[in-house]
Amino acid sequence: MHVIVTTDGSKQSLAAARKLKSFADPAKIADVSVVAVIRPFAAVAFADDVSEAEQRTAVAQESGFREAAQAALATVAAEFDGWGPQVHTRLRSGSPAKEIIKAAKQLDAGLVVIASGGRGLSDTVLLGSTAQRVQQYAPCPVLVVRSARKG
Repeated sequence: MHVIVTTDGSKQSLAAARKLKSFADPAKIADVSVVAVIRPFAAVAFADDVSEAEQRTAVAQESGFREAAQAALATVAAEFDGWGPQVHTRLRSGSPAKEIIKAAKQLDAGLVVIASGGRGLSDTVLLGSTAQRVQQYAPCPVLVVRSARKG
């Protein structure tokens, strides 16, 4: 089976990757593709809350969205080092939900793992809008990992 693990650079997306590892049998997963999507005309930079602080600072100072996304991809992909399945990183450009759904179709994914509410305007207004769309339209099951509630 091919599993897609999405990242938007948030700590929630890293937690979603760890959640998959906590219960999945790596012997039944042939490939894990870590997918990040950058918006071509984004006004807000790609989040990179998962890479080491000094790496984030260097990337922010000398590069843009693509490099921040690559750093987040590498950090999430590193979670699967030595776990078993072959790991791939895939950087796409466009609408996050549409690109994740396209990737799931193109890779014949058996599962998509996505964090709910990784990034957005607020926890109440846009909580998991990308996750909701992916869950509704993906050609395979979708594991939506919610962050731990505060308070």
